[in-house]
Amino acid sequence: MRIISIANQKGGCGKTTTAVNLAAALAANGRKVLLIDFDPQAHATVGLNIEAKKNIYHCLSKLTPQKAALEDIIVNVSINLDLAPSNIILTTIEQELANEIGRENRLQETLSAISNSNYDYAIIDCPPNLGILTVNAICASNEVIIPVEPSRFSVEGLGRLIDIINLIKERLEHRVDFKVLVTIFDSRLKYGFKILADLRNRFRESMFSTIIHVNVKLKESQSFGSSVFDFDKYSRGAKDYYSLSKEMIKTEAQGEPLKVKIQELIEEHLPKLAEITVKLNLPGAREVYVAGDFNNWRTDKDAAMADNHGSWIKSLRLEPGQQYRYRFIVDGKWITDPENPFQEKNPYGEFDSLLKI
Repeated sequence: MRIISIANQKGGCGKTTTAVNLAAALAANGRKVLLIDFDPQAHATVGLNIEAKKNIYHCLSKLTPQKAALEDIIVNVSINLDLAPSNIILTTIEQELANEIGRENRLQETLSAISNSNYDYAIIDCPPNLGILTVNAICASNEVIIPVEPSRFSVEGLGRLIDIINLIKERLEHRVDFKVLVTIFDSRLKYGFKILADLRNRFRESMFSTIIHVNVKLKESQSFGSSVFDFDKYSRGAKDYYSLSKEMIKTEAQGEPLKVKIQELIEEHLPKLAEITVKLNLPGAREVYVAGDFNNWRTDKDAAMADNHGSWIKSLRLEPGQQYRYRFIVDGKWITDPENPFQEKNPYGEFDSLLKI
């Protein structure tokens, strides 16, 4: 599954328009697409005329009594296109995550629940800022599309977002590529062509060939609660986004065989590992980690367990024929596995649970 964030801290650059209509265009090309509205303004949700009782906030928050799995909030929009809706309540998540360990990976953990689903693409519509929500989206993504209108302010803001992407690459060791998309292009203005030439000279391969032109049908379709393809599939806007989807599908066709080949080579030289799931039923917990011999007793973000309605779950890939000691860390307190009777005393006078594969 390709996970793509549509991000720009500047509003009015066609970010949500791109998220909605690129998702619809990919769906029209036979790709199964999940559109994630990650903006508290919920423009993508409103623009598709969706009303939902639960939204992406209920997947991310550990404080809400209405905790939900991602699959529980997904709404079908049309053939091949689903939506994970948003709501203004999502604004509170930044404060909730302020002091959390691994807060930048909350969306990534949520999306891991559908990593083996039949979605070909997940398109994330980010808020118009560089806060923790946008950082979460970028950390969960393989790619970032940056929509840029041909204006001085928009181009200047572009550099700050690229700095954030490079910082995430360096500090979090997360591989994510970006590509610039020119939007709201008015071919009647000479200044627009100058900006376009400057962008192409600066970004070259990191820029789409497709240009999204000014088109009234794009705005009208939002008023009618639909993508431009359902509103007027013969419009200039529909043709531009269809062209963008074709450009993306070409990179998909080129990249996937290499990706598959690399994976095959890796698996060929790795020992066969068993898939093990450890669980801890503890509905009142806020944070749960699992540490043991299998991860050198680390308690970083990779040791975090996923909360599924109070049942904390973590999948591990371990070498068969081995015995592993482990413990849970619940809200900062180390405990043994209450469901596992096999234990061993450690050098500190406490007990570790034993996992035999």
